[in-house]
Amino acid sequence: MINCKEIKDYIDLVRSGKFEVCKEQLLLCDYVEQIFKSEKLYINKEQLEEYLALQKYFPFELLAWEKLCFTLHNCVYKEDGQLRWPVLFVLVGRGAGKNGYLAFEDFCLLTPVNGVKYYFIDIFAMSEDQAKTTFEDVYNVMEDNKTKLKNHFYWNKEEIINLKTKSRLKFRTSGVKTKDGGRPGKIDFDEYHAYESMKLVDTATTGLGKKPHPRRTIISTNGDVRGGPLDDLIAKSESILRMELPDNGTLPFICKLDNEDEIKDKKKWSKANPSLAFFPTLQHELDIEFGDYLQNPIGNSSFATKRMNMPQGDKDAEVTTWENILATNQSMPDLTGCTCVAGIDYAKTTDFVCAGLLFIYKGIYYWLSHTWVCKKCNDLGRIKAPLKEWEKMKLLTFVDGPEVSPDIPAAWLQEQGQKYNITILGMDNYRYTLLARSLRNVGFDVDKNEANNIMLARPSNEMLIAPIINSLFVNHNIAWGDNPLMRWYTNNTCMVTSQAGNITYGKIEPKSRKTDGFKAFVAAMCASGNLEDSGETVNFDFGVYTY
Repeated sequence: MINCKEIKDYIDLVRSGKFEVCKEQLLLCDYVEQIFKSEKLYINKEQLEEYLALQKYFPFELLAWEKLCFTLHNCVYKEDGQLRWPVLFVLVGRGAGKNGYLAFEDFCLLTPVNGVKYYFIDIFAMSEDQAKTTFEDVYNVMEDNKTKLKNHFYWNKEEIINLKTKSRLKFRTSGVKTKDGGRPGKIDFDEYHAYESMKLVDTATTGLGKKPHPRRTIISTNGDVRGGPLDDLIAKSESILRMELPDNGTLPFICKLDNEDEIKDKKKWSKANPSLAFFPTLQHELDIEFGDYLQNPIGNSSFATKRMNMPQGDKDAEVTTWENILATNQSMPDLTGCTCVAGIDYAKTTDFVCAGLLFIYKGIYYWLSHTWVCKKCNDLGRIKAPLKEWEKMKLLTFVDGPEVSPDIPAAWLQEQGQKYNITILGMDNYRYTLLARSLRNVGFDVDKNEANNIMLARPSNEMLIAPIINSLFVNHNIAWGDNPLMRWYTNNTCMVTSQAGNITYGKIEPKSRKTDGFKAFVAAMCASGNLEDSGETVNFDFGVYTY
């Protein structure tokens, strides 16, 4: 038994069936109970009571879910006196009151109840307006209670300071260059879905640990950025709730629909928004937005993505769903000696280049690839993807000089030919002249009197192969391991449908969202008509090419 009303009340509410809840909330209850059962924890009830008494300054009282998060995040300690859950992740539908919750939490931690002087709190977001949202909520509390609070706080529109503790609340912009060297006690990240890399997150948190009881609070709805920090955090959180991974101090509070079909069932909406039953005005607004969504789901996709935390994407354009793209993260077997086809995409020498190998092994299409990026590429300043992180993962190589020489991908294919049986190379018909000499030097040629092992793909070939690619994605029969670069490439690609209904592949945005890796995969697929399944055949003479 957990001897705390704020924790027990919420767990009982979730299990009562009074409101619809998602599977993550049921898992959360089991997880919290198991942690209290297996660990020696202390709930500082006196501190909690003093914190909750500060609600008198706010125009609202915390709901049951907010009291649970607040209690676990701020008042539960381990035997050594450290916070048990110093990292709180809240994913709830838009309108649930996450900024109001964060405003109350930050206000509390500025006060002497926290017991830490100079407890600086920084609020980060990708836009200044968003970063100011929570700050302005606290600022308005100050203004509304000016007579009572003027002897305890100093405030202006840039910072709020407790006069006794000297603790301070500020909002920060999304730039990372000036975020090093601070000594924060707490970091807040608002609308985490907008972050495309961990650069700002890592920079902002490097100062934590210099003050007692360092905390992080992450609040967000879902969004349209795929493969970024939010998707990684959701995946990690779900593993924590299933108790498959150690939580490392992270408390995940996730509210979302369990599947897309529930969007049309209003009784299920509370799964994504635990505050909905208490906010009749919000319910009315959702009813209006839902009507618009039914008439035009694509034009009003934010209803599903942000209100219901059920990302939609552009159904008419996306290559496949994000869930199907994530399903490519399957373990790669040892394919040494196996037969494969190669694919390459080489739009221009001063941009991105990708080459890869496509295998079929026991019905699964496996893709191994590498990317080269010209350091002189004019688009690098626009790209927010974590290219440096992917370089450390050895998924790409930055190339000095004015261009990526055609000899570089050709040499990579030659090297792979020592390990695998490459039978044919697929590539864009219009790009062949850029690589012809380098490819010929390593044994690839279109000349019928020579190797004759290059297939020059045309749009008509993409049209023929597109239904097969779609089927492979839907059935989770494409695998390239844990490769965020390939996931990024694929999510950047759109389907272009002709008047006749035929599909080719294009770019969603031509400058900052590259597609080279997926286009190389498509080229290999176009050349894979005679590719054998290496998991179903026995070949004692692999005939590995050497050049």
